[in-house]
Amino acid sequence: MIWLIGSKGQLGSELGLQLSMAGLKWTGSDKDVDIRNYQALKNFAAEMDEPPEWIINCAAFTNVEEAEENEEMAFSLNVAGTSSIVKLCQETGAKLIHISTDYVFDGLSSAPYKEFESTGPLNVYGKTKALSEAEVSNHLKEYYIIRTAWLYGFQGENFVYKMIRLMNAKDEIKVVDDQKGTPTSAVDLAFAIIKLIEANGRNGGKSPSYGIYHYTDGGECSWYDFAKEIYSLGKECGKIHSPCIINKCLSADFETKAKRPAYSVLNKDKISIALNMELPDWRISLANFVFSDSFNLS
Repeated sequence: MIWLIGSKGQLGSELGLQLSMAGLKWTGSDKDVDIRNYQALKNFAAEMDEPPEWIINCAAFTNVEEAEENEEMAFSLNVAGTSSIVKLCQETGAKLIHISTDYVFDGLSSAPYKEFESTGPLNVYGKTKALSEAEVSNHLKEYYIIRTAWLYGFQGENFVYKMIRLMNAKDEIKVVDDQKGTPTSAVDLAFAIIKLIEANGRNGGKSPSYGIYHYTDGGECSWYDFAKEIYSLGKECGKIHSPCIINKCLSADFETKAKRPAYSVLNKDKISIALNMELPDWRISLANFVFSDSFNLS
């Protein structure tokens, strides 16, 4: 049995679909079970048909700007909430898959970050996620922490939906060109997570080693590059109806509360080797997303 926490978010909703398609038994919870409340988690687990073998934690406070203003809430959900989940894993023996972020890094590297490199978050959100990782790694042995970046999916708000709305509403927009990372389709990340579960102990064989893994789609780009590709695909499939000029700008041109890493590309060799899979290029996955019948701006 798999317990999917945060089942209605971008990643959680996609994971639910793919878990069902894979024939894996799962149950989900979202805001109906407060992860900061250990007793609430324990009560939910007690009502499950069978004890969870896996817990996948997709729940988090992810609004980077709002975290700067509401630091207490961000720490409460991301750190205290994770601590409660870890405690439940200790009690039930469940293995944990915990989703984290590229924002645990400082962005000063010139090469893709590897899993073992030191973290140095620049904002409250990144700090809370780094601390949540420590809650997992310091107290559990059977866990996978998966850092991802620039996630977009069919449910909820994301950069792709936001850009297409803006491009349809405005003749001209500005997008930063001095922050580099890699877009990640929730479809691809969910597939990798399920493959990780299926590979764990399959036929008595060797499971992928527990620990930290990086997963994004392949390649790298700036937010400006990402926006240009969204515009091109949106025009091609008819989801963008009018011309829009996309201009490059610097991060300094936008007044933000949270500082972002200038370079947060993640090295994915470890997960690629562990799962014997080639990661799709971000442009291909973006095209699949924009052209999909599940694409929904409403």
